[in-house]
Amino acid sequence: MSKNNSQNVYMTSPARVGRMLAIMLGICLIGGIVFFSMWDYWISQPPPVVALMAGEKTHAGPTEATGQTITQDLNFIESPDFRNLAFNALPGEDGNNPTINMSVGDKVVFNVVNDGVSFHAFGVTQDTEGFSGVIPGSEIAAPTNPLKPTESGTSEFIAGEEGTYYYICTVPGHRAQGMVGEIIVSGSNGPAVAAPPTGVSHELEFDFIESADFRTLAFNALPGEEGHNPDVTVNSGDEVTITTNNAGMSFHAFGVVSNSDDFNSVVFDSAIAAATNPLKPGESGSTTFTAGAPGTYYYICTVPGHALQGMMGSFIVE
Repeated sequence: MSKNNSQNVYMTSPARVGRMLAIMLGICLIGGIVFFSMWDYWISQPPPVVALMAGEKTHAGPTEATGQTITQDLNFIESPDFRNLAFNALPGEDGNNPTINMSVGDKVVFNVVNDGVSFHAFGVTQDTEGFSGVIPGSEIAAPTNPLKPTESGTSEFIAGEEGTYYYICTVPGHRAQGMVGEIIVSGSNGPAVAAPPTGVSHELEFDFIESADFRTLAFNALPGEEGHNPDVTVNSGDEVTITTNNAGMSFHAFGVVSNSDDFNSVVFDSAIAAATNPLKPGESGSTTFTAGAPGTYYYICTVPGHALQGMMGSFIVE
């Protein structure tokens, strides 16, 4: 008498196999989407500690400017076919990727606007190619969090040593497509020094004005109107007399400042009234001073917030 040995065999159906393959395919698709959506992150600049361990050169500048301040406006632009990217003007046009010349210790203030239809970011590097080595403080946005169309930002670069630097779009590939300009840094001329009195006098008059809804403030004329926030250029050592008239409905005060974001950085004894004792509507004031060290300064309303609303113009001392 023999005994039959039986073995259970488990089988699945084609439907189950199909569902399993669909699940595996879905996992692969989701993983691929996550990976490539973070592509800029995977190829972005390594943390500073990693760069130091790898022996990369650091490009830090001095902690403060010792010379002149230069203001540079830059716009991200693109050709219609998106093959050429640039700053301010396309290749072959006047103003394309302007070269900045400065000395050690000078400071550049970058005002950057995204006038394109793509995403962009900004930084200064001494590397001759690629998008790494960005100098701390010069960044505006980042490849992982870029400027969207119409967005803008401001940054500063202080030249720490002689050489050639580059301002670039730090989004991978955009530098190679043309978004790069040179910064030529020469030897230090030492701190900017005021010239002796020249005997030349200037008389300037500014009116504080406001839009009807008080959202826009300005000097002499509202944005888009002739005479709006006129630029002032004088020579170091010139005598400057400024008269201000409060033609608005609010309180205002005046000063020439070294830092447009700091209403307390008034220079040259140029203050007229003050935020704590401003000009009332209909009142006027005057001051006379000698223009000091060459550089880019700003005349503003020193009442907090008013410069941000538009009461600011350039005051350049040559």
